[in-house]
Amino acid sequence: MEVQPLTGQMGLPPCTEVLGAPVHIIDVEHVLRLMEQWICERRRSHWIAVTGSHGALEAHKHPDFRAVLQTADLSVPDGRWAARVAAIKMSCATHQVRGADLMSAFCQLSSLKGYTNYLYGDTDETLALARERLTAKHPGVQITGAYSPPFRALTPEEDAQIVDMINQANPDVLWVALGLPKQERWIAAHIDRLKAPVIVAVGAAIKFHSGKVVPSPRWASKAGLEWFWRLLHEPRTVWRRALVYGPQFMALSILDLLRHKTKPGN
Repeated sequence: MEVQPLTGQMGLPPCTEVLGAPVHIIDVEHVLRLMEQWICERRRSHWIAVTGSHGALEAHKHPDFRAVLQTADLSVPDGRWAARVAAIKMSCATHQVRGADLMSAFCQLSSLKGYTNYLYGDTDETLALARERLTAKHPGVQITGAYSPPFRALTPEEDAQIVDMINQANPDVLWVALGLPKQERWIAAHIDRLKAPVIVAVGAAIKFHSGKVVPSPRWASKAGLEWFWRLLHEPRTVWRRALVYGPQFMALSILDLLRHKTKPGN
């Protein structure tokens, strides 16, 4: 995707709900414009949820997680099926914002304007590979730090040290890849202590950019078959999401759309 320098102010786009999870009707370019606006204003930390069928299903099953998602300043439709359900509800065109696409587009914009990035989550190996590949793909992009936290509960002292380390790096955008729902809960619990103007719960995007996971081709994503592509390439990792959560999401979404259709005014 070719990214042009963005200027001008914009408000939040229209929002609906998919199984209780907020989903904004927005495309990548408009997300970039909002991110740039928040960076320039630097009034407070804003966070972006990247929501697909898994996140919507978790929101449906767990009210406390739904409440976390509702604190997001922006919730973009990562999954094709979540994007389609949102579009049907809003009677508009389908817009999908894949986390990996958003990250790549912002890194390209960063190389033009000097915005800085920090990677948090996943493993040291994955972070190093992603940093190397993103730098090669977007010459001039600034990744001011990367940290893989321990795969266990942190002590209060460790937690405070991590927040201080990120704040010392002073990134414009903090990309958090702890996996859903951990990453969203972590952001909501720490946003008042973080100084980055934009924080993105980016899921597997860092893993995609590291080259350790093969992203689905564009045709598979547009056809809503990204889940099948990932099942073929990562069966041990995504089988439950594809074969259990996927059918649950479809069944509940159909019921949700039927209820929506019968509401007065629809």
